[in-house]
Amino acid sequence: MIMEAKKTLTPQKIAQLTELKKETLAVLYGGNSAEREVSLKSGKAIAQGLEQAGFTVLLIDTKKVPLTTLVSQNIKHVFIALHGRGGEDGCLQGALESLGISYTGSNVLGSALSMDKVRSKQIFKACGIPTAAFAVVTKAGFCELNIEKQLNALGGKVMVKPSHEGSSIGMAMANTPTTLRDALVDAFTFDGDVLLEAWINGPEFTVAILGDEAMPAIRMETPREFYDYEAKYQSTTTQYHCPCGLNEKEEAHIQALSLQAFKATGASGWGRVDLMQNSDGDWQVLEVNTVPGMTETSLVPKSARAKGFTFSELVERIVLLSISEC
Repeated sequence: MIMEAKKTLTPQKIAQLTELKKETLAVLYGGNSAEREVSLKSGKAIAQGLEQAGFTVLLIDTKKVPLTTLVSQNIKHVFIALHGRGGEDGCLQGALESLGISYTGSNVLGSALSMDKVRSKQIFKACGIPTAAFAVVTKAGFCELNIEKQLNALGGKVMVKPSHEGSSIGMAMANTPTTLRDALVDAFTFDGDVLLEAWINGPEFTVAILGDEAMPAIRMETPREFYDYEAKYQSTTTQYHCPCGLNEKEEAHIQALSLQAFKATGASGWGRVDLMQNSDGDWQVLEVNTVPGMTETSLVPKSARAKGFTFSELVERIVLLSISEC
């Protein structure tokens, strides 16, 4: 179902929120992953938004504070703002379930599958969801890899992606055997499994998911080779277009495609799906993000804003969707 308008809360949902706001809600952020700095910003923004919505919030940096603190402080609900390993890959979700604490976003399986780029691609392929041709290189098999042959098999230009990292960390473009070898060596410092994806020559889009609904698509535009870490978090030249420039039919198509991909990996609650349009006009799903960036200028808030949601309304809705089984 495509979101047509900002929905008002029913009296029942208002009552649920009223009860939730009587308790302390912990925001888990920071952590030990390579995306720690982004998570620190997301967590602070989420906490501020929740406080503006009327919640009592406790910020917990999981790098410094053990999860058992949640039990000792009688915390029953948490908002996960941890990006990458240890927070977005199912590990934290499993720990919280064992402690009897509810949390925002996808469950253990949905988190683990969505975080794993290799498994996600395999699922997309099995479900008939369009995605670019790919190959998997393991650190153990790297020495035996015919790099030139593999490069040619994927069209002569590839994107190199560590399988379990986000925010474009460890990613690189390669179009020669030498650059591919160097990119693989670098990627293996982040992960033992590396995804090689055929290069997609076209614009990149993202679609935020809130519950069972797709939000307005955003088109990202950067003068850099691709939408990398610098383009996402440091560059002042990256442009975000919402409306994205597609006609109504085409945008509805990628919203439906994004929902299909989101559900295929078992993701739920909220998140974001990234995809690209190749030079032939065909859509290729890249990945599912179950805990995307959540600063005031991140992509999910930008999309939600286009539907009339303030940031505080957005984080409030995520809590309601994920914790109260909206």
